[in-house]
Amino acid sequence: MTMVLLTALGVGGATVFGALIGFAFKKISTKFSDIVLSFAAGVMLAAAVLGLVLPSLEYGGKYSLFITVAGIFTGALCLNLIDKLVPHLHRLAGADREEHNNANLNRVLLFVAAIAIHNFPEGIAAGVGFGSGDVSQALIIAGGIALQNIPEGMVIIGPMLAAGIPAGRTFICALATGLVEVLGTFMGYFAVSISSAVLPFALAFAGGTMLYVISDEMIPETHAHGNERGATYALLVGFCVMLITDVLLG
Repeated sequence: MTMVLLTALGVGGATVFGALIGFAFKKISTKFSDIVLSFAAGVMLAAAVLGLVLPSLEYGGKYSLFITVAGIFTGALCLNLIDKLVPHLHRLAGADREEHNNANLNRVLLFVAAIAIHNFPEGIAAGVGFGSGDVSQALIIAGGIALQNIPEGMVIIGPMLAAGIPAGRTFICALATGLVEVLGTFMGYFAVSISSAVLPFALAFAGGTMLYVISDEMIPETHAHGNERGATYALLVGFCVMLITDVLLG
């Protein structure tokens, strides 16, 4: 339980850490941000496949293939529904950059709300990983999510300050987006701990949400500024780093 608590705080705290970087460097190079985000996408891709989808197949029993596929699509469809209600990073961040000098407060608050909403299923993914009992895989999953949260925390600061939101309130908003992820981590952990029967579906569901975020949110954002090749290689490096880590941890 202590490990889950520390991981939840680490995953949520990564957003806050990114926000602090955003305060220190209010105009962060998009190329640097894209490389970091691409690396995180590679880490999350490996974590989703190795730590969630494959274990779902392993624990699913006779109907493992059906359960895993159903779980992946259910997770993706849930995030797709959220996207319909609240657009996310690559839509709103880009719009805010284009209108940086005349930022609209409602747009910025929607941007922050979108990040908070999307952090919730990512937290669930981290918690479900621990619920499976495989601590090494759970740490890999949580590490990938935390890496993704750092650049996400970085990019929310500039638009909020430009919209005239005081620095103190800006930090509180960033902190709130991290706390949402902490809550999701505990919900995912306890849901699986209460009933091991839901573990295969929960693992696949969490994997589906992560795959959706990678494809729909992270990759479009990293390819939007003319640095596609660097972003692609950074994703491959992130994937291979997690692959090597998974093999070494056995």
